[in-house]
Amino acid sequence: MTVGSPPRRRQLLASKKRRVFYAVSGIVVVMVVGIVGFHYIEGMRWVDALYMESMLATGQGPPISLSTDYGKIFASIMGFVSVGTVFASLIVTLVPIFAQLWREGLERLEVDARTLEQDVSGTKEKDEQ
Repeated sequence: MTVGSPPRRRQLLASKKRRVFYAVSGIVVVMVVGIVGFHYIEGMRWVDALYMESMLATGQGPPISLSTDYGKIFASIMGFVSVGTVFASLIVTLVPIFAQLWREGLERLEVDARTLEQDVSGTKEKDEQ
């Protein structure tokens, strides 16, 4: 069975979809935990808690100063967890795509090199005759 066969393509597509699902699920779980945590620990409105967690998850830092020690500790932990989750999600999702593009590029390069090699060797044979 070749790489481009339909069953193999379906497997690759299913694998990509699964990776994206897990990546998005991880981010959603972290966001929900952060939003709920900031709402109950700091007493933030839901929108403010969403804004706070979004800024932490994207590495922007806390946009609002926190009033409780528990809130500051929670923000510190969520900062590491959120950024780590987003970074890991990007890696899980994008690395296989980049690897596939890299392999396809190398395969094309090899084909072009063989074609050029054949053209050069064919030219030499004609010159020798």
